Amino acid sequence: MTTTTDTSNSYLSSLYGTSSSSSSSSTATTGSDTIDQAGFLKLLTAQMTMQDPTAPMDSNTMVQQMSQMSEVQGITEMNTSLQSLASEMEGNRIGDAASWIGKAALLSSSTAQPLTNGGYAGEITLPSAASNMNVSLVDSTGKTVYTQTLTNQAAGTVDFAWDGKLSDGTQASGPLTVKVSASGTSGTINPTVSTWATITGVNSPAGGSSAQLTTTLGTVAPTDVLSLS
Repeated sequence: MTTTTDTSNSYLSSLYGTSSSSSSSSTATTGSDTIDQAGFLKLLTAQMTMQDPTAPMDSNTMVQQMSQMSEVQGITEMNTSLQSLASEMEGNRIGDAASWIGKAALLSSSTAQPLTNGGYAGEITLPSAASNMNVSLVDSTGKTVYTQTLTNQAAGTVDFAWDGKLSDGTQASGPLTVKVSASGTSGTINPTVSTWATITGVNSPAGGSSAQLTTTLGTVAPTDVLSLS
């Protein structure tokens, strides 16, 4: 009886790092489960060598396969480049944010903390004109330590500031709550409040997250800063 040797299987096995022997005690080692462009070309060459002359390989399919392989490799290289670019940009953002340390950031908050000069400041945004507006700063005990009355304020932003000096001459400390009451021709107005806080540090959390700013009002993202002074 004639014994045939499957040369195509032997050749394909060599491409994937496997070895065979006619002995029943032969062992096989498995290579990588993936294939790169060079390996694909070797596999294609083996396919062309071992093909049936009466049923040649479809040339259109071959070109399509080669095109797909090149496209996948190009996308992989582009992703690698984009990841590298993103890392560089993140480093630049952290460096830019670091230059903000010591400056004051305007944040959407009704809590005011003393600035480096001991004063308190912020902005009130009126959705419509207010004929009367009262701004008060209240401490943790509920006591009003400062009040300011304004009249005939146009719609938009209105600044407020207090030097932090109490009636007994001492300096206020700690957080104060900003309370605003306003009214206009249409009745009660509901303004929004923003306060200034000092930026004391910047950090980059683990896991690739964006840089975070440490302020006297807590940790915030750079995008939360409405204005910088």
